[in-house]
Amino acid sequence: MHPRTLVIIPTFNEKENILRILEEVLALSPGIEILIVDDGSPDGTAGLVREKQEGNKRIHLLERPGKLGLGTAYLTGFKWGIAQKFDYLIEMDADFSHPPLKVLELIRACEDGADIAIGSRYVKGGKVSDWPWDRLALSYGASLYVRMITGMPVKDPTAGFVCYKRKVLETLDLDAIRFIGYAFQIEMKYKSWYKGFKIKEIPITFTDRVAGTSKMHGGIIKEAALGVIQLRLNRKK
Repeated sequence: MHPRTLVIIPTFNEKENILRILEEVLALSPGIEILIVDDGSPDGTAGLVREKQEGNKRIHLLERPGKLGLGTAYLTGFKWGIAQKFDYLIEMDADFSHPPLKVLELIRACEDGADIAIGSRYVKGGKVSDWPWDRLALSYGASLYVRMITGMPVKDPTAGFVCYKRKVLETLDLDAIRFIGYAFQIEMKYKSWYKGFKIKEIPITFTDRVAGTSKMHGGIIKEAALGVIQLRLNRKK
């Protein structure tokens, strides 16, 4: 029997993916529930979730009035999951870039002693599928840059497929998390590592989205590049 696990999936215009991701994640284990945090998707994503909720108590939905950022979506989800006393809380994309079956491996890694388990593209056995070389080089270079600046021994610090034990999130001051884009992912891992929590990376094959549109833009990359330096300069326990 798996611990009570909450998979948190932020959404904005994910109607092409949402029903299938709900089905595949819920099929993994009866101990898994899903929280969708929808940022006012004009394409009706939240409506599809509401329909799926009927008769299924393992699907939860929080609707927000507009695009408030990936980081704030996860923080909202973390606080909700902590209040509901879930044992493990998992970050996951709606677009199948993160393979659903690997959810079980992340859970197992935490059961085996990790405080945080990361679905990693850049450990042995991990890879990225269907990315052009320049995007892959940018992503891998960003990971090296983060490790160099922070000293954090995580090969994929910008990964967004992460399982946290509840005690990690209860220990961190979630209201002090400053960043909202990819820098949010780095900040969460860095502050957890700095507090001494054990991190394990699990290899995954990251697949670029097939349906829907990417949310990547230049501001996110700039925030991450500058944010890493600010984290290193301002670190406190």
